[in-house]
Amino acid sequence: MVNAVGSVTIGDGPWFWAAPFEQHGEFGGRGLPGAFTPAMLAMRLKGTATAVENTTLVVVVTDAQLSKPQAKRLAMIAQTGMARAIYPVHAPLDGDVVFAAATGAKPIDPLVGLTELGMVAANTVARAIARGVYEATALPFPGALPAWRDRH
Repeated sequence: MVNAVGSVTIGDGPWFWAAPFEQHGEFGGRGLPGAFTPAMLAMRLKGTATAVENTTLVVVVTDAQLSKPQAKRLAMIAQTGMARAIYPVHAPLDGDVVFAAATGAKPIDPLVGLTELGMVAANTVARAIARGVYEATALPFPGALPAWRDRH
């Protein structure tokens, strides 16, 4: 679920912060803008900002064999994907969180393997956030914020 107080798009344009991680045009294939202006980098907050109303929830699930500390580390690394996709992220007005779970089906190297798994998870989290916004529709009530597709 993506309901961050920060923005997943760059400025008022159609570009996603997660654009470098996009695969096969999964969220429009627009890439990044040709240049970044100060206005694009300014903080943009949406709606009425309270910690009760704004959060992004992520669950990363893998078939790797992970101990509880390794699963915690995976969640920490995967949380990087939020920073790649939401600007700003982890604000005092957000309840952003990442959980990790593992089925334990496949052994994994505890250092390099876990690091690579976290890297892939972070990229996937960034992509999932942008894809969620790209595919979303506006809520069906008066005064609801328009969806990305309604604006672009």
